[in-house]
Amino acid sequence: MRLEPLAFFLCCTMFSGLSLAAEKTVYGLNEYIQLSDLKLEVAAKLDTGAKTASLSARDIKRFKRDGETWVRFYLAIDDAHEHPIERPLARISKIKRRAGDYDPEEGKTYTARPVIELNVCMGKAQRTIEVNLTDRSAFQYPLLIGSEALKRLDAMVDPSLKYAAGKPGCSLTTAAE
Repeated sequence: MRLEPLAFFLCCTMFSGLSLAAEKTVYGLNEYIQLSDLKLEVAAKLDTGAKTASLSARDIKRFKRDGETWVRFYLAIDDAHEHPIERPLARISKIKRRAGDYDPEEGKTYTARPVIELNVCMGKAQRTIEVNLTDRSAFQYPLLIGSEALKRLDAMVDPSLKYAAGKPGCSLTTAAE
């Protein structure tokens, strides 16, 4: 008789988890992302093992504007992006270095990266996410979407799929929060 209440509890727990999963959108390992602020569409890798999102950028410089810290950078995606982009600095992110990337002379186990906010669209979901800036030109995908952004996008990732959401379908006028 003691198993009946336990079985009832387990069933209730399982069904409540299913209803939460039903509200999320399933995306593939790779998806097309519209960077609404930059009027650009790129292919991205969705990485649940990474905490933050990363955008490929070069010549990253901080500067002051009206007493606030801003960042000026160029997209490191292809040769077509020759104009600088300027955005307010949201914060500095400390990214853990891999074992092979550690320089004992420098003594840091992390890399400090500037973080900006960008409006992105994936599938039909449009959100503002934080993106750190780093040169990803050695990688196949110029944009990596980490777990914090995936949460904001109400995403579930099925690594057996690619481009499950198709082309982004958000209007460029408003960003949902």
